[in-house]
Amino acid sequence: MQSKRVGWWFFAKAKLSLNTYRNLSSSQHVVLDNPNHSQQVLVEGNGCSRMAILNRPSALNALNTNMAATLHKLYRSWEDNPDIGFVMVKGSGRAFAAGGDIVALYHLINKGNMEACKEFFRTAYSFMYLIGTYLKPHVALLNGITMGGGAGISIPGTFRVATDKTDYNCDHIIFLAKEVEPLIFRPHLARNYMIFATPEVHIGFHPDAAASFYLSHLPGHLGMTEGLSLVVSPRPKVVFSLLHYAEGLDFLARFLISVMHLFVFSAFVDTLRVRGSDRGKAQRSRDVYLRACYTRLPLIEEQLRKLVTDDPSVIEATLEQYGDLVHPDSSSVLQRIEILDKCFCHDTVEEIVDAMKNAASETKDAWCISTLNRLKEASPLSLKVALRSIREGRFQTLDQCLLREYRMTLQAIHRQISGDFCEGVRARVVDKDFAPKWDPPTLEKVSQDMVDHYFLPLSESEPDLELPTKTREAFL
Repeated sequence: MQSKRVGWWFFAKAKLSLNTYRNLSSSQHVVLDNPNHSQQVLVEGNGCSRMAILNRPSALNALNTNMAATLHKLYRSWEDNPDIGFVMVKGSGRAFAAGGDIVALYHLINKGNMEACKEFFRTAYSFMYLIGTYLKPHVALLNGITMGGGAGISIPGTFRVATDKTDYNCDHIIFLAKEVEPLIFRPHLARNYMIFATPEVHIGFHPDAAASFYLSHLPGHLGMTEGLSLVVSPRPKVVFSLLHYAEGLDFLARFLISVMHLFVFSAFVDTLRVRGSDRGKAQRSRDVYLRACYTRLPLIEEQLRKLVTDDPSVIEATLEQYGDLVHPDSSSVLQRIEILDKCFCHDTVEEIVDAMKNAASETKDAWCISTLNRLKEASPLSLKVALRSIREGRFQTLDQCLLREYRMTLQAIHRQISGDFCEGVRARVVDKDFAPKWDPPTLEKVSQDMVDHYFLPLSESEPDLELPTKTREAFL
């Protein structure tokens, strides 16, 4: 058999043979032998696949150094094992992964333990690069909250299976690997969507975990909107965004999921309302639909475990059996793409904010007002840093973006220019007073020198992030 390299920004071919299969017993469960963090990453093995399970449910599976290092070690061993055809990852509890453990980082910074902070980011970013250059198919089962680093360890892989939690605690399963033009289904153009949230500018940070790479490759200025304003659904635990690059407004026809709304549920209910006005009937039909959807995720896992393959097309065909085709409704940001591009095309954050003010005043549109409010709530310095980061990401490779983000991260945690990261975490996560005192407090007081500082090379005494680009991408 042969496998394709699945870093989605290119599709270089690489030979990978499966000579034999060492079948494991059904649902065999292995706990990693670590005396301190023995159950933070679990492993399941079936046939020729392996599944890593993020297992910090009380912390929403927030990533720490131990988890990132363990995952990196596991993935390297699985990639080298010819008996393993593909790899999966999921989270336990109600989250896939709520990003990095920012509370732990907050306390480490306040204690002056900068080395531990840097070790976390080095380890996490290195693992994200490994997934982005992985030689075997990768399936991420994103059931629940997925933010920041959680997106960073799932986006680079081959497939993302996304779910959204409803008020009924049931799971709508959306296989977001389909591309639709009007009346045309094109399954061969797959691997384009996933759950994604980037709240970094609202905690005084910057979109990292390779977000500057992925956001910069969204169509038009959609990535800028998400990176700067974090426009979220009425249930702000998840955000949907597209992860496929194309030019022009014709790309909108291929969107299935809006950045700001959960469309499987809303599209279904809207369809029912068109067919009849009987609310009771609609509610009963919805309940039946939810119960039917609830069974899909276990079925997907069961079918994947049965596969003996390293062929992405075989995995894709299995996932497609459980996919839902959904379409954005009137509340979607996709219905406002012209406003979005008009407002976020400017070169400075000040111009973007002014454009959003005008749009909100002229249209009285709820999305415009919400986006404007989110911009006002964010760290002024983070907004300017994020804008430049995403713009630079358009012209950089994944490894270059991760290297730049690592430098920016070190500038943020060292607090030489601003302590906005610690202040944002304090206000929104630790003390939860939701009243961060940003420094500088306004956009006007953020100088160009402050922004430039985040993009400077590290000092000679500070080692850069080292990624194995030459060895992992030597065949390009």
